[in-house]
Amino acid sequence: MVRNVQVYVVEDDEAVRGSICWLMESADHPALGLASAPELLERLPLEGPACIVTDVRMPGVSGVELLAQLSERGCQLPVVVITAHGDIQLAVEVMKLGAVDFVEKPFDEKALLKAVERALAESRQRLETLSADAEVRRRFEQLTQRERQVLEMILAGKPNRRVAVELDISEKTVEAHRAHIMEKTGAGSFAELVTRAVQTGFMKSGGARP
Repeated sequence: MVRNVQVYVVEDDEAVRGSICWLMESADHPALGLASAPELLERLPLEGPACIVTDVRMPGVSGVELLAQLSERGCQLPVVVITAHGDIQLAVEVMKLGAVDFVEKPFDEKALLKAVERALAESRQRLETLSADAEVRRRFEQLTQRERQVLEMILAGKPNRRVAVELDISEKTVEAHRAHIMEKTGAGSFAELVTRAVQTGFMKSGGARP
């Protein structure tokens, strides 16, 4: 994985590529210039927080094709696309493919910089969300098999008494399991427990690990 690069600039025009990299560096955003989409794809997977700035019209693999391939390969970095002036239809297409913003040529430096900084902020937010999701999954993985059985039945809407009968345990034992489940998952309420179960895929998988 490539580290310590915040902005990947994909542009076949060397002068434009150098200009964008200089602009990024002047704003304290380390940048790496790449002359083609395949050069970027060869570097996958990429770590964030980072973003990609790409021209949309390039020989070989275009910016549109690059967006599609990034999506297919699971790359979650935000992408800012540079389009020709007035190319509205193409701009709409790249946004549908997942670009977070587009800037028209000839681009205004401040506008491009703002778009990149918004993309970097989104990248940081995505990483924080992924980190939080990973922590929630870790908590659910700490549940014992019995606790997972109890949780599955509770989420199916079964009352404690019914859970106790089906598992052949006492109702107090069910209550104890519920308390342990709440503690281990960090849920402060039943509603939060349900939310976290959905977040980890527990409900969808019927209690199996996501």
